[in-house]
Amino acid sequence: MATGFVYDPRYHDHDTGRGHPERPKRLSAIVQRLKDDGLWDRVRHLGPIEPAEQRWIETVHDRSYIARLKAVCQSGRPFIDAMDSAVCKASYDVALLAVGGVLLAVDAVMAGEVRNAFCAVRPPGHHCERDRSMGFCLLNNVAIAAEYLIQQHGLQRVAIVDTDVHHGNGTQHAFEDRADVLYVSVHEDPAYLFPGTGFAEETGVGAGDGFTLNIPLAPYADDGAYQSAFEQRVLPAIDRFEPQFVLVSVGYDMGEHDLLSHQQMTLAGLGWMTRQLKAAAERHCGGRLVSVLEGGYDLQTLGMGVAQDVAVMLEEQRS
Repeated sequence: MATGFVYDPRYHDHDTGRGHPERPKRLSAIVQRLKDDGLWDRVRHLGPIEPAEQRWIETVHDRSYIARLKAVCQSGRPFIDAMDSAVCKASYDVALLAVGGVLLAVDAVMAGEVRNAFCAVRPPGHHCERDRSMGFCLLNNVAIAAEYLIQQHGLQRVAIVDTDVHHGNGTQHAFEDRADVLYVSVHEDPAYLFPGTGFAEETGVGAGDGFTLNIPLAPYADDGAYQSAFEQRVLPAIDRFEPQFVLVSVGYDMGEHDLLSHQQMTLAGLGWMTRQLKAAAERHCGGRLVSVLEGGYDLQTLGMGVAQDVAVMLEEQRS
């Protein structure tokens, strides 16, 4: 069965300005690498991509924040809530298209049209809170997808695994009081890195206690440290939860050449993690997995990392 791929040239229209690390060239690097590696024609390009309906955005974000985001973008102001959350007049529309692309991928996997999918979307999402933007993120793509799976497709257990080097504070806060979404994040210790959340003692609240798993790693963690975290913590948590769908907030900013963290992951290590998550999805939910792009700012590592992950996702299921 095919691997789906979500990409739209309109994602480039989110102009963050000169010198911003979350820039349109990130997607250009991905597309070029997939073409160079012969993968562009092997994936099933999903489309047409339509803006997500507001009712799905409102499952995660306050209506007042959505209206404010739209107004700020249309006004031409250069950022919202924090200077690193840069916007332009097109940013609100592009953010809706990013969510729409992820929901399209979810639908395609649920319908059996593709086995899994990679979403090369921007702006990213996992830092965005219910009522404010943070860390380059305007709408929380993965959190909205999880709600969509539960409300539209009737699933009861959705796992979100966040491999970005920065903790996904917005995603955690969206689900930390619930037991139907397992949120697992492996990230650099928040004592040293933005956003300052994601300590190990953050395990969820109320009915959600035990369904948030944060695994902070010391600065300069390498492939071995990440492999140990996966084998000892991440994979056992997924196996206990037995998800009906796996969503991945995938980042490439823990790579050894990325300047936005201290970590020392290699491309081989990044690919190993993807292979483990794909296998977990095959064990529990027929391979239903959608990876959604978050961070990764060294263009070469990003392009090669996405190409490697797509190649892994294209591999035939193994017993």
